[in-house]
Amino acid sequence: MIVTVESLARLKNIRHGFLTRRGGVSDGIYNSLNCGLGTTDSREHVLENRARAVKAAGLIDGPLSTAYQVHSAKVLVVDAPLDQSNRPEVDGLVTKTRGINLGVLTADCGPVLFADAEAGVVGAAHAGWKGALNGVLQETVRVMETLGARRENIVAVVGPCIGQESYEVGTEFPTPFIAQDADNARFFGPPSSKRADACRKFHFDLAGYCAHQLTQLGLADVTVSGHDTCALEDDFFSYRRKTKRGEPDYGRQVSVIGLV
Repeated sequence: MIVTVESLARLKNIRHGFLTRRGGVSDGIYNSLNCGLGTTDSREHVLENRARAVKAAGLIDGPLSTAYQVHSAKVLVVDAPLDQSNRPEVDGLVTKTRGINLGVLTADCGPVLFADAEAGVVGAAHAGWKGALNGVLQETVRVMETLGARRENIVAVVGPCIGQESYEVGTEFPTPFIAQDADNARFFGPPSSKRADACRKFHFDLAGYCAHQLTQLGLADVTVSGHDTCALEDDFFSYRRKTKRGEPDYGRQVSVIGLV
């Protein structure tokens, strides 16, 4: 039901978890721990699933604060639970307030959790390719620093997201990444497929790119969980898998962090 990573798990007074799709009350295409308020799933089911996520991660009992994610580089400081009927349009959340449960929703994009245990500051970012390229990870660290965090003390983990083998992109896709840094070409491997169109495709390593961006910031520790949300159907929701199958909607798993 939950994935934890030792680099965060060992930190005092901080709890975290990358939730899977298992252990919830939703059914059908949302089976079972769908935490996305933007889906057509029953709101009652989603709220119950979110409460289960908070409990599973060992966070302080209370509401889960998530944003209306828009693939931006905007990051918000949270000092009181966010109104989930009017969610802010941002892709990063940061807090130093005990009992504020931060969450990021994904279904192939990269959930990234941050913590500076010494300063008592945590953060959560939604890093799809666009947000990662435009600096949401760097901005999350910058905003954490405004609350007293120090980047040399920050631990970051890139959680379950679409894996490189599953993430086929067109030949034009790498252009802005390579324009940013020619070395980013290494995150676009050739496909393993023998199909006739294989020469016109690449496979993007989203987790590797995010980890590289974080490492460049000089953080204390950067870890990648290594789970491929598209390939592991029993464990994770996936937008790309839904699209390939022509399904009407898809669930969202949640990743959470908070001070306890």
